Amino acid sequence: MKGAERFRRWHAHDHIPGAPSQRDRGQSGAEYAAMVGVVSLVVAAIVGLSVPADEATGLKSAVCRILHPLSGAEACSSGDYADGGDGGGDGGGGGPGEDPFVPNGDPFEPAKCLLSQDQTKATVVIQVAFIKISTSETVKLQQWSDGTVTLERVTETGGGVTASISAGIPGLKDWGGSASLSGSYMAGSGNGGQWLFNGNKSGDPQADLAANLEDAQKFAAYLKANDGCRYQSGYNPGAAMGACSQDAASKKPDLEPELAPDVDITKTSTEVSGGVSFGKSFKSNGKGGKDTKGGKDGKGADGPKDLGSVSFEGLSGAMTEDVVVMRAKTGPDAGKITFVYTFSVSGTAGGVAQAKGSRMQQVAVTYDAAAYDAEEKSGDPHHPQKLTITTSQESGDGPGFQAGAGANAGPVTIDVGGGGGTVNSQIHTESAEVTLDNDGDSTAVEDWLRGRGDAPASNPLPTPSDAAEALDDDAGPIERLLHDKGKLTRLDYKANTDWWNASLGIGFGISAGQVSLGFKLFGIDITHEQKEQTITGDPTYATGPKSGGARPWVEWKNCTRTKPIPT
Repeated sequence: MKGAERFRRWHAHDHIPGAPSQRDRGQSGAEYAAMVGVVSLVVAAIVGLSVPADEATGLKSAVCRILHPLSGAEACSSGDYADGGDGGGDGGGGGPGEDPFVPNGDPFEPAKCLLSQDQTKATVVIQVAFIKISTSETVKLQQWSDGTVTLERVTETGGGVTASISAGIPGLKDWGGSASLSGSYMAGSGNGGQWLFNGNKSGDPQADLAANLEDAQKFAAYLKANDGCRYQSGYNPGAAMGACSQDAASKKPDLEPELAPDVDITKTSTEVSGGVSFGKSFKSNGKGGKDTKGGKDGKGADGPKDLGSVSFEGLSGAMTEDVVVMRAKTGPDAGKITFVYTFSVSGTAGGVAQAKGSRMQQVAVTYDAAAYDAEEKSGDPHHPQKLTITTSQESGDGPGFQAGAGANAGPVTIDVGGGGGTVNSQIHTESAEVTLDNDGDSTAVEDWLRGRGDAPASNPLPTPSDAAEALDDDAGPIERLLHDKGKLTRLDYKANTDWWNASLGIGFGISAGQVSLGFKLFGIDITHEQKEQTITGDPTYATGPKSGGARPWVEWKNCTRTKPIPT
């Protein structure tokens, strides 16, 4: 999908105030039918983000041979599996609140940066036939260089369709070698909130960070305990809820925030994902049983029976589009509404050692909430007050595995799977933020997002590094705006991700020669992931344009003045 089309669909404002549009987010039956083929191309493209170039070429060729077992090398050299795609990672340039002052005498230096983020995500997926239903909860604890801390929690539910196809690997058929390709399409929505911890203001950002972090951690423990009380009351109405609530309340911090979050969050998302796995099936030796082929002993012998299989996931990937709406009720952004549009691609390769890669493009647009709601109701044009563009790329590897095993009882199969591991990665994030303080700039941004005029939003987005270079004569209004007025930053993080997964499935299969279709009657898949990322390297920002038009990169002192606190 072209960037302009994506942003026009994302930014269609003929919907309920404060909620992203749903009208254009549907998928046609033809797209569902083509899902497996589309996902295979996505996976092939993603491999290049996850592994070295020479290994990526080999893996993509293997995918091609699986998809075109009869066409051979000719089809696989046609270029259909060239590198491509843009995608995901965690952005680090943006955050709550406006700059409260002009730091260090340079109006181009942002007042703060994200120092670290601790994210935990738990996901449960249930599958019935071709239908998938998912629920997830994500909790983020973020430390900022101005001494503030934010705690964010979002729960999400979704549904979609899934399918898989498998084939024997030429040359390994006699040994039970096989490969399978799976794909799914999911659409979901969620809600949650963000709490701001900035009550400790001693004038020392490092001391304030420590105190605010302690408050945030206590409040997170209180929310978790309070959830446990509600769950307990649900399955056991006669329980002593007073004692449970009292215990939960004891975990509150001294400077506790309101139970209602400072920022209300709503979210919609769509995801297309797929994977390729390789395995081996096991068969009986064909002795004993009913005479089907006439054995020499007169008792006959059965043909070989399927006993089961083992498999290892070779590579997987996903394309995700998210729309997050953040409506601030209190704090420095009170009365503002921000739409965050994110497009990401991520991939994993390896059945034993895991290699991961992702790329992300993100646009955040902020409006005055009251004015936005009034304009939405009357159908008048909107007037954005701030634009932030963030790009991010992550790559890493580490020990881990993803495998499965199955047993056959006639056409019915029972599969169990699981895995776990640790991935150490590097994240490079760039951000460009510009305040739209006049009608001309505001209109230019709104037209760019909606795809109007001579310079609509395109793919890829302009990056902060590009905005820091001297402008070409054909630069568009957004490129000029970012270059002339944008706060441009570059950050690097090191990240550690611990994950585990467990699954159970019951299904049956239909074979036709080398190819078989698998239908899962029921399945459940549970995934838990904890990711910690910490700032590293030398944070920089771009000063104002100098002679020749370029904007030099210098030390970001408001980012380096405070050190992240290990959690």
